[in-house]
Amino acid sequence: MKHIIKTFMYSGLTVFLTISLIRYPDQALEAGIRGLNMWWEVVFPSLLPFFITAELLLAFGVVKLIGILFEPIMRPLFNVPGAGSFGWMMGMASGYPTGAKIAARLREEKQLTKIEAERLVSFTNNSSPLFIFGAISAGFFHDLKLGTLLAFCHYTSNAIVGMCMRFYGKEENRQKRMEWRGKPTYSIIRAFREMHRTRMKENKPLGEILGDAVLNSIKTLVMVGGFIILFSVLIKLLFLVGVSPAIAMFGEVLLKTLGLPEDLALPFFSGLFEITIGANMISQTTTDSLLPKAMLVSFILGFNGLSIHAQVASILAKTDIRFAPYFFARILHGTFAVILTFILYKPLYLDRHTIELNEIPVSQDGITENIWLTIFHYLKDFGPLITICFLALSVMILYKRSK
Repeated sequence: MKHIIKTFMYSGLTVFLTISLIRYPDQALEAGIRGLNMWWEVVFPSLLPFFITAELLLAFGVVKLIGILFEPIMRPLFNVPGAGSFGWMMGMASGYPTGAKIAARLREEKQLTKIEAERLVSFTNNSSPLFIFGAISAGFFHDLKLGTLLAFCHYTSNAIVGMCMRFYGKEENRQKRMEWRGKPTYSIIRAFREMHRTRMKENKPLGEILGDAVLNSIKTLVMVGGFIILFSVLIKLLFLVGVSPAIAMFGEVLLKTLGLPEDLALPFFSGLFEITIGANMISQTTTDSLLPKAMLVSFILGFNGLSIHAQVASILAKTDIRFAPYFFARILHGTFAVILTFILYKPLYLDRHTIELNEIPVSQDGITENIWLTIFHYLKDFGPLITICFLALSVMILYKRSK
């Protein structure tokens, strides 16, 4: 009976989407183009270098080296092997869904158990500094100082989620504690030896390793682009057929109960589907204070949005990693981020905002924010060219291998 209900539900949603596309073709095309532009201008060129680098570091055994060196830090804090530090750092630097991809690759390489991979993916799928400072703070709110508040709350609450998820999987915890006591002591020589042994296992020429890294990365990013376009169209269609406003009415009751402006209900609901669209709508809503906007943006950044959830689910589907722990961790992340934003709004934003924008900054924060803003504008100018070049390169590699 359960499978029959799923069949009717999936087919019903597909028929609804098809009819909506036929009914609103112009608006669907406009939404699809908006999603495509975001993908090929910013998402593809910003994530591709990190994806390729991750594949190469795994192939050359560097991740094994990092794993041994960072084991004394990652195991007590997050109850994952030291190799998880690589996914954590890359996830913070490049943004979603890098953390999920690296966790899945580490699981495929058998450097993580199933439970450890589920712990790791729960706190390594972050937003990137480029997106927080460049897209949200500068692009939507036109306020660089807001980026400091959002970034600090986002990454701090994510680390708290990782510490909470260390208790996930009690039975394996006991077994791992016993194994950890019997492991060899910390050794740099052993780390380099394991790195060399991992590289020798590949037994592939350099050209083939590079080709595999490029193809695997582009394949994942094309999938990411498909989800971005799909959810961009879906959000627009839900609004046109009246589903979004109807659900937003319940959101208004919730926001009113929490003491937040009711006008933010529809933008917040949109953000639960796709972060970029939701954050943009929240920034355009008029409120007496910026605090409610910052709190809701912090939540959707931590929650990731259903578009990111679909990307992560697609990546994890190729492994035995379950999606449920990740979803639970996203709710935790959003909740912790809202609490931190409420507490730190005055010291990290209001107190800093008293300094006039045309004054010389007293710290390096302003310089850092301007760097991310410069990179964001650079990607919007040259991103499409980078995307086209690498797509053409992947076609050439596939053509040569087929020959």
